[in-house]
Amino acid sequence: MALSDSTEIHQFICLDDNFGVLVHDRDSGTTIAFDVPHAGAYEQALEETGWKLTHILITHHHWDHVQGLGELKQKTGATVYGPARSAQKIAQLDRTVEDGDHILCGPYEVKAISTPGHTLDQISWYIPSIKMAHTGDTLFSLGCGRVFEGDKEMMWSSLSKLLRELPDDTAVYCGHEYTEANARFSLTIEPDNADLQSRAQEVSNLRSQGKPTLPTSMGVEKATNPFLRAAEASVATALGMEGKSAADVFTEIRTRKDNA
Repeated sequence: MALSDSTEIHQFICLDDNFGVLVHDRDSGTTIAFDVPHAGAYEQALEETGWKLTHILITHHHWDHVQGLGELKQKTGATVYGPARSAQKIAQLDRTVEDGDHILCGPYEVKAISTPGHTLDQISWYIPSIKMAHTGDTLFSLGCGRVFEGDKEMMWSSLSKLLRELPDDTAVYCGHEYTEANARFSLTIEPDNADLQSRAQEVSNLRSQGKPTLPTSMGVEKATNPFLRAAEASVATALGMEGKSAADVFTEIRTRKDNA
């Protein structure tokens, strides 16, 4: 996928349903990897593209995002960045970041956005110059991550931050191909949402052809993702929660998904 005259993005499946993502700048030779679920899958992708890995950006400490990190770093010599709260859990980090920090990866200025909830250390990475973000396991297409280490109010706060910070035309990549199941659940929350109905059909068509449903965009997610839409009066009404806070509505949606 070409985003500009010099930028390309390559997305590929790792493990069963994890995504690997590479961002490459042809002019400088910079290549950024987001998370490393499986070193072999990244090595194959780098061989196929002919790119040399220069940077690795980690979203959080879960094994299915970092288990290939040590091997890939050793083989490529790439510089590894990750959340400061992961420093004691991920030995391979070269530099750590806090919320709002900016790092330079070749020509790309990358912003670290702290989005805890799924884990306490979760970072979403945003590259404004190419209108691209990687949200790890915080924001999925038509969904959000399970709340393991934080609480639901924390997760809603993180999603609200992404709503504020990522423009509608931001291409959103994330950690997993969960969209088809998320679409089925989303329709139980907003069955009359025409945008959601259209997106669910699109997702079904893509998956029937073996194609990925990602990247998505913030504009699409704002219109269709019930977890992002918890502050919308129509969603509260659909759940019989008129007058309740957005955090309460989100908590109800997340609880329903947990029990689905």
